[in-house]
Amino acid sequence: MSSCIYDVVVIGGGVTGCSVARELSRYHLHTCLLEREEDVCSGTSKANSAIVHAGYDAANGSLKAMLNVQGNEMMEQLSNDLQFDFKRNGSMVLCFDENDLPALKELYERGVKNGVPGLAIISGDEAREKEPNVSDTVVAAIYAPTGGIVCPFGLTIAMAENAYENGVEFKMNTEVVQIEKADFGYRLITNNGEVHAKYVVNAAGVYADVFHNMVSGKKLQIIPRRGDYCLLDKEAGNHVSHTIFQLPGKYGKGVLVSPTVHGNLLVGPTAIDIEDKEATETTAEGLAEAISKSVRSVKNIPFRQTITSFAGLRAHEANDEFVIGEAEDAKGFYDAAGIESPGLSCAPALGKYLAQMIAEAAGAAIKGDFKATRKGFIKAAELPREERAKLIKEHPEYGTIICRCENISEGEIIDAIRRPLGAVSLDGIKRRVRAGMGRCQAGFCTPRTMEILAKELGITMDDVCKNRTGSELLKGDK
Repeated sequence: MSSCIYDVVVIGGGVTGCSVARELSRYHLHTCLLEREEDVCSGTSKANSAIVHAGYDAANGSLKAMLNVQGNEMMEQLSNDLQFDFKRNGSMVLCFDENDLPALKELYERGVKNGVPGLAIISGDEAREKEPNVSDTVVAAIYAPTGGIVCPFGLTIAMAENAYENGVEFKMNTEVVQIEKADFGYRLITNNGEVHAKYVVNAAGVYADVFHNMVSGKKLQIIPRRGDYCLLDKEAGNHVSHTIFQLPGKYGKGVLVSPTVHGNLLVGPTAIDIEDKEATETTAEGLAEAISKSVRSVKNIPFRQTITSFAGLRAHEANDEFVIGEAEDAKGFYDAAGIESPGLSCAPALGKYLAQMIAEAAGAAIKGDFKATRKGFIKAAELPREERAKLIKEHPEYGTIICRCENISEGEIIDAIRRPLGAVSLDGIKRRVRAGMGRCQAGFCTPRTMEILAKELGITMDDVCKNRTGSELLKGDK
């Protein structure tokens, strides 16, 4: 790629960037998404709580509140259209002290004003009726029936595939190193050459301030906020059925306990402000904090069934608000910055909001042939017996199990590679079909998965990467 010209360039292939790209693909706009990693969903979007918040937390009248409620409302239809995992399991916010009841009521009233349907304040006994493992010290709770859980990989990849099928170009392994204003709009200098665009969408997560500050005199500060998580085995997945929060504090909604859409139990995150935008390693102190705070909410959590731990970075804006829209002194440069919780919940509405803004500025008409649906991945193990037998008869590779923990077949791994924007790394396969996500954490299936990747991509086993270039698993003389 030496020099390319587009109407719109989106920087960042996380859930926000992919949502904006999908919504832009509704219009007659030549759009491109640039992602520095080998795959979408490789930054903040890959390591979060996977929660679809009901919308009671954000300040009344804020953009964050509006997009949260709208995004929540959109998620179910979107999951049907794009075929990714989503469940409206409901959530509870726990209060442990009667002196905190006014704060609980204030949060409830904020949610009502934000337009969250079905909110109710329930007693501690009612909370324990819904969730027997909720702490005995709970005196009251907010119950939000519209709260949900989602697969963040599935959501992001589904929107990316749909955007791609509707004409958006995706350039992976393409890192923006400089942005300059130009007569035609903006010149983006990357490690793979120059990209020219009239409009730029800055959806770069923890790096959004870097790009914003290249073109705007009104400076932005994004603080990386690290959160540590523990993921428990599916045997612990039914320990709670709702997403369990504590009353929010200075650093957000605190440590939660929640089932996942795949049947695991998730505990976390912590909230530690750091300077390093790449520091995603877990710490003993962070994990200990997540564990100690979670047991205040839920008793008897079987932490001995923890199968992995991980950490993610949230893009915390210094003024604690989303920064969305055209920069005041940089015409055509649109920020989607500071997108921390409830950013995942907001993503569908945020994408629509920003794409409409850009399309109006560009005078772009809606396409008549926009395809709003996408066929999801085949999950062979979940098919009825007769249907699965028919599939295996026609495609025997679906009868060869590669990942025993998650019951993932060779056919599903091949599909993950061959699809639009297909996987080119072990992590790419893991995010698409969950091979390696189970109890043994890829200890058994990695060699065979590497063989399939090498064959499908036409590379050697030595060239197979965990994720980005440089993460090859096999080292030594070739």
